[in-house]
Amino acid sequence: MAVRTKAMIKPEVLVWTRTSAGLSVAEAAVRLHMDEERLVAWEAGKDAPSIPQLRKLSDLYKRPLAVFYLQRVPPDFKVVSDFRRLPGTGPRRQSPELTLEIRYAQQRRELALELADDLGEMVPPFTLSAERHEDPELVGERIRAAFDITADIQRKWRDADGRAAFNAWRQRIENAGALVFQATRLAAGEASGFALSEERLPVVVVNRKDPPTRRTFSLLHELVHLMLRVSGVSDLETDDIRPPEEQALEMFCNAVAAAALMPRDGLLSEPLVAARVGRRDDWTDAEIADLARTFGVSREAVARRLLTLGHATEGFYREARARHLAEYLALKERQRERSGDKTMARNMPRETLSNFGQPLVRMVLGNYHQDRITLGEVAGYLGIKTKHIPKLEQSLGMR
Repeated sequence: MAVRTKAMIKPEVLVWTRTSAGLSVAEAAVRLHMDEERLVAWEAGKDAPSIPQLRKLSDLYKRPLAVFYLQRVPPDFKVVSDFRRLPGTGPRRQSPELTLEIRYAQQRRELALELADDLGEMVPPFTLSAERHEDPELVGERIRAAFDITADIQRKWRDADGRAAFNAWRQRIENAGALVFQATRLAAGEASGFALSEERLPVVVVNRKDPPTRRTFSLLHELVHLMLRVSGVSDLETDDIRPPEEQALEMFCNAVAAAALMPRDGLLSEPLVAARVGRRDDWTDAEIADLARTFGVSREAVARRLLTLGHATEGFYREARARHLAEYLALKERQRERSGDKTMARNMPRETLSNFGQPLVRMVLGNYHQDRITLGEVAGYLGIKTKHIPKLEQSLGMR
């Protein structure tokens, strides 16, 4: 019987690669189809995996094989605060998928900095800022002014599903010096997004499985995190179980996002709102939907904003929110059923731009055009086949 060569790796590195992937010993053992005791022995230094077993660990933990041969645990990425809460309970556990999305976002930012340096491009600091003691309405106005967004401009984004508004806000945030990515591995409802605060090229990530209107609100929520210089993972819900400081932070981010998307004067001057003096609890779904399309947000966001501004009752908001949540869950179920259809055609150049954002894609292609990286490296950085690159260049006007 052939004796398998053991991998000469440090046990502490093995522990680090697992924990940094967001997996417990039990979870990793199940996914590796092995006894938990064996993995414990490897991590205690009492045994070691074979080379084929190490390759399986590499695949599961999403780390290059060479990482396992490090002689010491490297300084890991900075801790990202998790502001999510399960209703009425406490903190959520960070899934391996969310952990991986955070790691990928950090790696993409580092790649963008390197590519910009190779191109000789100056990466300016991110200058938008806010303080928690400020009036959210004034911060929202400041965001609109910085992005040169008027009511007339916003009306031009009106469409059926809010996609035009999402793309327009995203472009302005990217133009302000941030990177905006879309997470594709997160389950709907796990996290609305997260922010990585940095002096240069801070990052906003939103969950692509959310509807465009919810993603737009997430964009603005995470933008406020960047303005406050606070990294963190968010959902858009707030409840009393949060520590007071954390609850105040997330409520502030939500309030600023609402003020930027639905400015007080703009919303109150809408004919549907202005005509309802003294009537606060008989809004129809059609009226709420019309206002939602005007501002490119969800119906729940409109209902909440009307409540905040004194034009809806608490009872109306709670009833509307419950109904919209039920409709949202039904929609996600239909999407899950449709996702089993493998015949659906995919537009890979468009998906790449959607997930990575124009700034990073332009940097990658710019280095390729200057012969600094190969076509294969472009495909590797962006996760697409080389055959899709010409259409990607065309969509950016680079071909």
